[in-house]
Amino acid sequence: MSKTVFCKKLQKDLPAMTIPPMPGPKGIELMETISLEAWESWKSHQTTLINEKHLDLSQAEARSWLLDQMEKFLNNEEVEQASGFNALD
Repeated sequence: MSKTVFCKKLQKDLPAMTIPPMPGPKGIELMETISLEAWESWKSHQTTLINEKHLDLSQAEARSWLLDQMEKFLNNEEVEQASGFNALD
């Protein structure tokens, strides 16, 4: 049976990630508070942002902006959307 976590993004118990999604304390925190489903959703949104905004992740400013967007996304705050993107209600 897979481990579950109460997901702060989706507000329910769901299967947990099996490994931290990033190194360090932040990765551990995410693994303990975000479900695999929510993380997969973030990765999809992240990819859209990187592509649509033409982010150069070799630039510290772009990485910082993307991490800020991740925090907002996982905390159910308003996040940047790709131009022309209409979220479903």
